Amino acid sequence: MTTPAQAPLTGLRVVDLATLFAGPLSATLLGDFGAEVVKVEHPRRPDPSRGHGPTKNGVGLWWKLLGRNKRTMTLDLSAPEGREVLLALAARTDVIIENFRPGTLERWGLGWEELHAVNPRLVLVRVTGFGQFGPYAHRPGFGTLAEAMSGFAALTGEPDGPPTLPPFGLADSIAALATAYAVMAALAGRERTGRGQIVDMAIIEPILTVLGPQPLWYDQLGYVQPRTGNRSQNNAPRNTYRTSDGHWVAVSASAQSVAERVMRLVGRAELIDEPWFASGTTRAEHADELDEAVGHWIARHTREEAVSAFEKAEAAIAPIHGIQDVMEDPQYRALDSVTEIDDPELGPLRMQNVLFRLSATPGSIRWAGRPHGADTDEILTGLGLAAPEIAALRSAGVL
Repeated sequence: MTTPAQAPLTGLRVVDLATLFAGPLSATLLGDFGAEVVKVEHPRRPDPSRGHGPTKNGVGLWWKLLGRNKRTMTLDLSAPEGREVLLALAARTDVIIENFRPGTLERWGLGWEELHAVNPRLVLVRVTGFGQFGPYAHRPGFGTLAEAMSGFAALTGEPDGPPTLPPFGLADSIAALATAYAVMAALAGRERTGRGQIVDMAIIEPILTVLGPQPLWYDQLGYVQPRTGNRSQNNAPRNTYRTSDGHWVAVSASAQSVAERVMRLVGRAELIDEPWFASGTTRAEHADELDEAVGHWIARHTREEAVSAFEKAEAAIAPIHGIQDVMEDPQYRALDSVTEIDDPELGPLRMQNVLFRLSATPGSIRWAGRPHGADTDEILTGLGLAAPEIAALRSAGVL
């Protein structure tokens, strides 16, 4: 395991005020590479992720992932005493991440002016559904709404079926990646100017970016991409196919050379000579014929046989995994993509590893999500508060 001193973000101090899910996940990503992250939760209303999904022995498992590499403290920011504690934290912090509705921090006397006054180098990251301004800014915003509004749902699903939403936090996760990137960009800017700034992250925007050239196509051609199920309008064959032993595989032939290898493998080499086979777009116009050829061949082979044959032919195929398959897949095992850590509450846990490998300054999972408020006293002591002061704050319900 990597020690914190080896990680590239060692010494970076982050305060995570956010909940569900983009803001907290961005803080997790920073913590994975050495940032010292303090998770601040309300004393009586913990981060809802602690109660999301399955639990074991009363402990939320989602939180074990989302809260990893974070120290936890409780604080009522709306109380005047809580405001003073947060300002003391801000004075020695590099990054604060929050996702309250616009105006909430200002109402508590914790807006940009107050935070910037105590720490001109502070980067304030504001993650909301719709951004800090505009007609929707004050609406409640969740990733589901971004998946709907961005065009993602309209593109997803079968042609004759309804728009389809993902069964997991896709927009939030994309926004978390973008937020971590935004933090690093803001910190790089601080190196040049010596001053912090505000990051305004609207969850509706990063998912729009990853959808590709949809706005450009519409602007220049009036073109609206329809739902095509598993097929693509840019290449074929591209679909899911059932094997003889009841499993499913996915095939992609984005490259011309790969498309040709696939057709030779499945015994339909004559299709390569068709004029329409020469480009992905025109191949997609003949997807029925190509799917029939590939699907017929795969249906006569087991999953293992199909994957092996495609691999030998240097054609692109992958088994469609459930999570149980992911946990046992030899490539994921080789990369240690799902790694094991020891947790004081639950013992050995397996969860996703850090996002990427750095050869000289790698990240690591130092601990899984900690109990609600576990580090409150230690953090406040580090701010200079004496034991009687901490006890008084706790008695007042601020902690």
